[in-house]
Amino acid sequence: MGYLPEGAPSYGEMTVDEFLDFVSDVRGLNGERRRQRRAVVIDRLGLAPVIDQVIETLSKGFRRRVGLSQALIHDPQVLILDEPTDGLDPNQKHEVRRLINELSKDKLVIVSTHILEEVHEVCTRAIIIAAGRIVADETPTALESRSRYHHAVSLRFEKADDLAAARREIALLPEVAAIESDARELRLTAIPKPGANALSAVGAIIAKYNWDVPELHLESGRLDEVFRTLTEPRPPGIDESPAAELSA
Repeated sequence: MGYLPEGAPSYGEMTVDEFLDFVSDVRGLNGERRRQRRAVVIDRLGLAPVIDQVIETLSKGFRRRVGLSQALIHDPQVLILDEPTDGLDPNQKHEVRRLINELSKDKLVIVSTHILEEVHEVCTRAIIIAAGRIVADETPTALESRSRYHHAVSLRFEKADDLAAARREIALLPEVAAIESDARELRLTAIPKPGANALSAVGAIIAKYNWDVPELHLESGRLDEVFRTLTEPRPPGIDESPAAELSA
């Protein structure tokens, strides 16, 4: 098993090369096996350019790679990553997620995270835990289908008058359960009734009134809303739920 704690803690005063030697000693790697595994993680994680650099001088992205190196150097079949992209910029997040997707081809990768966008990027299965209990264990797509926004129709308008008119007219459609709108962004979301398909009806009414709609898309669902629904605090008098985790 390999484990990367949140923040990828390591020994900042060591160089990357010294750190890999230290971890190899801890894991009992010797001889050809040691040389082979060092070469593999250096190549796979792109550490060659910083191999002689002191860890505390590295960027967050490279520190995360160094953290992954200690989790991978003994070639574990199970890899546990705690908040692997927390605190990284968009480019660094993309790089770490790419690495996770590559690693998942031949390893079981478990990610513990509160960042729900992570689920879309790297997960094939999602488990939501609240108050020490598993409250959901499904694919991300199946979880999204639980959302009230599943198959909701989202639109953006060019004119405030069109948004106001659309809010009135689309709310009258029999397929629509509720309307949400944002006057500042000129956006509207039509939430369908359970089992209904509002897309055709919304499209027809847009054509009828010839509204200028530069954006229209059908939502798959919103994981954040599902997460809140499944993990909301219990009523007073019942044990309060601690912060929930999402592992995938």
